Amino acid sequence: MGHERIEKNINLMSILIVLVISVGGLVEILPLMTSSDATDPYPGVTPYPALQLAGRDIYIREGCYGCHSQQIRPFRSETERYGPYSVAGEFVYDRPFQFGSKRTGPDLARVGKRYSDDWHRIHLVKPQDVVPESNMPAYPWLAKATIDGELMQRKLRALQILGDPYTDEDIAGAADAVAGKTELDALVAYLQNLGTVRSAR
Repeated sequence: MGHERIEKNINLMSILIVLVISVGGLVEILPLMTSSDATDPYPGVTPYPALQLAGRDIYIREGCYGCHSQQIRPFRSETERYGPYSVAGEFVYDRPFQFGSKRTGPDLARVGKRYSDDWHRIHLVKPQDVVPESNMPAYPWLAKATIDGELMQRKLRALQILGDPYTDEDIAGAADAVAGKTELDALVAYLQNLGTVRSAR
């Protein structure tokens, strides 16, 4: 009888739905916020160097996460194909994280060092030259656009304020680290780093 009264009273039902979702969300989120497994970096994980950080920004700008996930689930079918399942400590310096859920293309969580730099360059400029059946678009403009060193210094400084352990030397050297580098160089550097800390099968 009580549930009929709730179902007929839209205001009461709305309040109860919000309450249930809030409690459920807190039960899921609060333990993660206090767990060192979710907040401490996995051994060997460090903040992105300037060139890789620039590559990550390009990855986000170009919408690569729309077709590529970066999270290996703890299922045999995934670990056999991609490598060890993802753990929270791998992503503590990712803002925002790139887990994704759609896999038009393969998961990239462990793509680092699987292919040569030249393979990645060809693949990004004209994907069908290395994977004929690929439906990935080409990104030829990345080979022409250069990285702004002053902008990278500002980004590292902002991340330092947010708590990433960049030193003043890292920030001062950011412009030199990306000097003369193209967006293609940066994106390849980012991809070649993905999953290398925890890539052993």
